[in-house]
Amino acid sequence: MPDFVWRAATAAGKVEEGRLSAPSIAAALRQLREQGLTPLRIDDADAASFTPSAGGKPTAAGLPGRAKGRQARGPVNAADVLALTSELAIMLRAGLALDNALRVLIDMSHKPSVGTLVQGILDAVKGGTPLSRALSAHPGLFSDFYVNMVHSGEISGQMSAVMDRLVEHMERQRALRDSVVSATIYPAILLGVAVLSLIAMLGFVVPQFEKLFTDMGDALPLPTRLVMGLGQVFTNYGWLMAIAAVAVIGALMRWVRSPAGRQWWQARLLRLPVLGALALRYQLTLFARSLGTLLGNGVPMLTALHIATETVSNAVLRDALSSVAPVVKEGGRVVQGMAATGLFEPLAINLVRVGEETGRIGPMMLELSNILNRQVEVGIKRLLTLLEPVLILVLGVLIAGIIVSILLGILSVNDLAV
Repeated sequence: MPDFVWRAATAAGKVEEGRLSAPSIAAALRQLREQGLTPLRIDDADAASFTPSAGGKPTAAGLPGRAKGRQARGPVNAADVLALTSELAIMLRAGLALDNALRVLIDMSHKPSVGTLVQGILDAVKGGTPLSRALSAHPGLFSDFYVNMVHSGEISGQMSAVMDRLVEHMERQRALRDSVVSATIYPAILLGVAVLSLIAMLGFVVPQFEKLFTDMGDALPLPTRLVMGLGQVFTNYGWLMAIAAVAVIGALMRWVRSPAGRQWWQARLLRLPVLGALALRYQLTLFARSLGTLLGNGVPMLTALHIATETVSNAVLRDALSSVAPVVKEGGRVVQGMAATGLFEPLAINLVRVGEETGRIGPMMLELSNILNRQVEVGIKRLLTLLEPVLILVLGVLIAGIIVSILLGILSVNDLAV
């Protein structure tokens, strides 16, 4: 009979560890529950990535998906909030009281900052403060969307189900962001290689031929003179050009972060071919998924519209979507407000109309978010299919032009020698 190592929480909120023998993992889980324990982790003893500690306290190495080493320090980040939400959902689903579940999270915390955060929340909850209000004291970590979801769980008495939906929502949002970020990595690498290649050619290769072409003067072909001139400028003023480029990029980034610069850039982004449509669908995906999740948890329509609009990071789109709530407040339908923005395609409008007519607007908004998400993923793949060969072609043309210019100069030297 195989052995399993386990970690579980008691009804009092303490974390215990141990080893047991059972025919299967399911049987081992059953044994733990019969003992009044809430399983947090169980692994085969031979392949386990953690071993029960002597003092019965959990260690960071034993926590699935937990950071180690340098990552165990620093402030609380979005990944920590997702991990906390996931673990809290598991404990509430297993029947632990909220205060006991929070105590377990403190014992399991892999960062001092995480433990401090959860301890503060626990102190507030023990003092009679609702969990949603305790979370709202940390707006940088828990958004209005998060707090209102938790508040809806408190009102409905379905906190564990709400936390499960929060985890699903946060994982989908992270997956969407990760897919967008991952899609930009390869083009960024290609662009970096192109820049480094040009620097190497103009800064190191071209100057090697300068002595050969010194006495040629105007007899050199025009392409060769241009390349030699670029090489001299780069050799003599390369550091100055680098400093100027860094300064210009830094100034542009600071301006783009300002309200006026962000408004200008976000407006121009939406007008770009291909990229504009992708950016629009990405932002509408955030809006539709947030609205559908909030409505599915009983949040009132006007509140849900306000919170979902705030999840949109593009200020231009956020201003347009903010006009939907006033239409609903005046007695209009959601589909009328969405159609008036001019942002949604006919398919989206029809889905929302069907949702309103059937009383299932929340599920329809989630379905719309899934459709938009697939369109974003397909659009990114198509854009990469086009962008990668274009970058390679441009890099090849630039390097080939430099090489051909040097060869023309060499041939000119041979012709004069003859």
